[in-house]
Amino acid sequence: MEVKLSVCIITYNEERNIERCLKSVEGIADEIIVVDSLSTDRTKEICLAHGVRFIENPFKSMIDQKSFALKQANYKHVLALDADEALTEELRNSVLAVKNNWMADAYLMNRLTNYRGEWIRHSGWYPDRKLRLFDKTKAAWGGQNPHDRVIPEEGAKVQRLKGDMLHYFCYNVKQHLDQVNRYSEIFKDEMKAKGRKTSVLAIVVKPPFRFFRTYFLQAGFLDGFNGFFIAGLSAYTVFLKYSKLYLSYKDEEETSCSN
Repeated sequence: MEVKLSVCIITYNEERNIERCLKSVEGIADEIIVVDSLSTDRTKEICLAHGVRFIENPFKSMIDQKSFALKQANYKHVLALDADEALTEELRNSVLAVKNNWMADAYLMNRLTNYRGEWIRHSGWYPDRKLRLFDKTKAAWGGQNPHDRVIPEEGAKVQRLKGDMLHYFCYNVKQHLDQVNRYSEIFKDEMKAKGRKTSVLAIVVKPPFRFFRTYFLQAGFLDGFNGFFIAGLSAYTVFLKYSKLYLSYKDEEETSCSN
């Protein structure tokens, strides 16, 4: 059975990436919805030039924004992408085949990440399977901010597609560090909202284990210097997340005592 396909994308200052993303879904999308978090660059201009349905919506969280975008889709069959992602020709053909003969409730695809100009095939970054093609009556956005994911309903039939979804993650180290700082803040706020705490032991033990896992167990050493750098920043990310959470509670305790 052939189906109509909605492509949903969220953006914020993505003038460097969005055109590549849009071009990769030409010929397979029956509509493209871009939900933008009030970009200040040329994102809107580029999107409108490609005839997308462009909707501006203030950003609350990744899950909220992607759920909002999903609700805008006119068709129940949806392909969800980030602006810094694009389909390979093989994956495009896989999506077209599914569109012409929809058999499952949701479809997984491999994501291949480009980091500082190189494709990362180890370090726990590949195949990085993502569920992004789905029947929106059988799945929804969930997870924990900022690490959102599409969650199929219990008993949903899930199949895998051939081909890669290309992810242009970071062009330079500053981008990566900025994201680490931003995501660690989100992690801290999410954990505090759920009343979860951490300990000094976690701050001491978790970062070196993350480095060991990424560089050795997940063969990051095969990714050359980028693999070493990714392992180091992964460890630093863990250190920062749990340190911020721990210190936020300590600061509150000290403020309470001083009052």
